Amino acid sequence: MANSSSGMAVSDECMLKFLELKAKRNHRFIIYKIDEKKQEVIVEKLGNPDETYDDFTNSLPVDECRFAVFDYHFTTNENCQKTKIFFFAWAPDTARVRSKMLYASSKDKFKRQLDGIQVELQATDPSEMSFDIVKGRAL
Repeated sequence: MANSSSGMAVSDECMLKFLELKAKRNHRFIIYKIDEKKQEVIVEKLGNPDETYDDFTNSLPVDECRFAVFDYHFTTNENCQKTKIFFFAWAPDTARVRSKMLYASSKDKFKRQLDGIQVELQATDPSEMSFDIVKGRAL
């Protein structure tokens, strides 16, 4: 298990599932949660390849922080099929202050361990991670 600067461990499953998403494309998204009792980042939910961006955003808790990755598939103006892996730091305004601080202090080190992240988005409100924003950042 790798350690982050906050002292937060990262479960082996986090890395394994990310590699599966990146190499095999067998997950559309992964939602990560910090287990405060274990002081460890764990996988909370895996999205099936056929799930949509709406399925992903609806899987995020309304009032709790999470890390997440989303495998975005799109077609360029030149009609080329492409993918980009987005990293999300979800910290809603309604989350506990302690939780927001814990996620903020763990984010950079955790994200660095996920080799292959192409775009990062931080959001405190669903409007900050609308599909239009994702599409704009992918180009």
